[in-house]
Amino acid sequence: MNIQQLYEFCLSKKGVTEHFPFDEDTLVFKVGGKMFCLTSLKEWENSTPSLNLKCDPEKAQELRAEYDVIKPGYHMSKIHWNTIDYNSDVNDRMMCELINHSYDLIFKSLTKKLQNEILQIEN
Repeated sequence: MNIQQLYEFCLSKKGVTEHFPFDEDTLVFKVGGKMFCLTSLKEWENSTPSLNLKCDPEKAQELRAEYDVIKPGYHMSKIHWNTIDYNSDVNDRMMCELINHSYDLIFKSLTKKLQNEILQIEN
């Protein structure tokens, strides 16, 4: 997966918007106004990409124990966020699963009204 594929994958999800709320380097994807994926464009340019993704706390611990490239979230809640150094240890399929998990956690945390509004959006 390259940055364009990541971009297209994230934006293909219902209600997702892109932002640069912190600086011109940190690309943030949100659903319902809440972040579910953050990445540095410079890291992609330098071939050292990583993603910050929301994760169920128990699953986060399991992933960190199993994969050296999955660490507590950089500049995020260490309980609820992981930073994944994107390399051969985490293939495209697994990265997509982790992005989907993050999106689902955030989507489920939204109000039912907002969830219904998002589900009505045409892609």
